[in-house]
Amino acid sequence: METTTLQNDLLVYCVTASSFPEGVKQAHETLHSLTPFDEKRKYFGLSWPAADGRILYQAAAAELHQGEFSKHHLETKVISKGEYLFIDVHDFMKDIPAIGNAFQQLIHDSRIDPAGFCIEWYKGMDVCRCMVRIAS
Repeated sequence: METTTLQNDLLVYCVTASSFPEGVKQAHETLHSLTPFDEKRKYFGLSWPAADGRILYQAAAAELHQGEFSKHHLETKVISKGEYLFIDVHDFMKDIPAIGNAFQQLIHDSRIDPAGFCIEWYKGMDVCRCMVRIAS
């Protein structure tokens, strides 16, 4: 487990999964269908617990060019600047459960922000950075 600092808030545009984990792939596919893939774009998965115990999940991405996602009237969220705990999962497509295992380690750390959410930051095609915000 390591720490990193996001220097600025990051506005992302979201597609909500119909369910978790079953609807996650479809949410990402829908998001990717709205604008051409670009390796410079920041892609994320955001998740948090609902009041009824379900996990809510959104596929998310940042705009590279103003208006490319906002024209689709998607929900937005802000990934807040600050300190984050993270675990990088390499070759995640070969071991999807490793992402869940990483978050199980992260969410049990006493330093995390209880109002935050779990963030999957897809850093290229082979690394998923699993992150949770540290309480300020």
